[in-house]
Amino acid sequence: MTATDAPTQDQNPAPRSFAALHHKGFRAFFVCMALGMMADNIEHVISYWVIFEKFESPMLAGFAVIAHWVPFLLFSIHAGALADKFDPRRVIQWGLVLFILVSLAWGFLFYSDTLEMWHAVVLLVVHGFAGVLWGPAANMMVHDIVGSDQLQSGVRLSATARTLGILMGPAIGGGLLLLVGPAWGIIINAAIYVPYVVWLIKAPYGHGYRKKIGDIDHSAPPPRAIKGFSDIVQTFKEVADNRVIVSITLLAGAASLLVGNAYQPLMPGFARDLGATEATFLYSALLTASAAGALTAGIVLEMKSLMLPQARTAFRQVILWCILMAGFAFATNFYLALLLLFAAGFLELSYKSMNQTLVQLRAPVEIRGRVIGLYSSSSLGLITFSGVTVGFGAELVGIHFSLGYSALALLVVTIGLYSYSEIKKRQGEAAEAAAE
Repeated sequence: MTATDAPTQDQNPAPRSFAALHHKGFRAFFVCMALGMMADNIEHVISYWVIFEKFESPMLAGFAVIAHWVPFLLFSIHAGALADKFDPRRVIQWGLVLFILVSLAWGFLFYSDTLEMWHAVVLLVVHGFAGVLWGPAANMMVHDIVGSDQLQSGVRLSATARTLGILMGPAIGGGLLLLVGPAWGIIINAAIYVPYVVWLIKAPYGHGYRKKIGDIDHSAPPPRAIKGFSDIVQTFKEVADNRVIVSITLLAGAASLLVGNAYQPLMPGFARDLGATEATFLYSALLTASAAGALTAGIVLEMKSLMLPQARTAFRQVILWCILMAGFAFATNFYLALLLLFAAGFLELSYKSMNQTLVQLRAPVEIRGRVIGLYSSSSLGLITFSGVTVGFGAELVGIHFSLGYSALALLVVTIGLYSYSEIKKRQGEAAEAAAE
């Protein structure tokens, strides 16, 4: 085993259950992440409902998906560069303030009944940019709070917090719709972001705080200026020799491009074919099975600090995930389909958190934000086009074959990337042996 594939956690002490939660700062961060993601999803539930009810426009619904993910594709690396150059706490706050302003703007337009389509377009785009500012800077905060030895625990629990928010958001958003209506519901939602903003004011983390207290390496090169889209090419060149970062970033992009989460809007069709002919408990179970599996993964894997971050393990998990997704696509039994989705959700959180950990641990410190942004562009931005591979494909060959073939195509790509990674690893070992 080479140094690049060796487990990154300390081998001497016994692994601690929920290691990152032993940090007081991370406990606060965990709660804030869950609240932030919950508020994000509450806004989706309420705003999408009103948009559908008012305009009944499939085109606008499609634009909502594009507006959410395209900013990640185009601007994640710039958001990461901002987190390199400025205090990541403030970058997160900029994103949260945008979220708050968007929720308040929705509330005003709903209350005054003056919502027009162009309003919706602008607010959806601003919401997407808010998410981009939040993501890379938050990942840098995790690293600063827990350190390298417990980074995987921090990343995995951070993903678990997001999953909690995703699960709670629709339920609370639906409740607010029923209790106070869309206008006041989304205005109340704006307040949910406030604890996160307040905590970040004095949170003793991030290189801005380190610089303030004098705990910073002045010999390190200063953050580079943000040049524009050329930063994407330049950052990729700087990590091109790191086989783990390159292969894991390509793997994450392939998974997002070929499968992503485009099967979620197709879930009514899968539910119908599996016997859930109405919006009943069976349909709800299918919708939440993957998230429930992810939440379970966050708890189970952290209980024993399982699956240390290795590129080989990440590839094998994605291979299994492809098989599970293809199995779900072709399943004819409801309970088997439910089990496959649950298992796929378990693996999805596991491999995504492992990928994020591997990239962050191997990123050069001076461009860590940029590298995280590059990874986010691939892992999140390319979800934009999964609607083409899975969604449009469903129009041609049906939902089952579309998802099944997409999962099998990803399986082939994953095996190819795995082979590339192993070949580069052996070449590196041979070069080291020759040098000795």
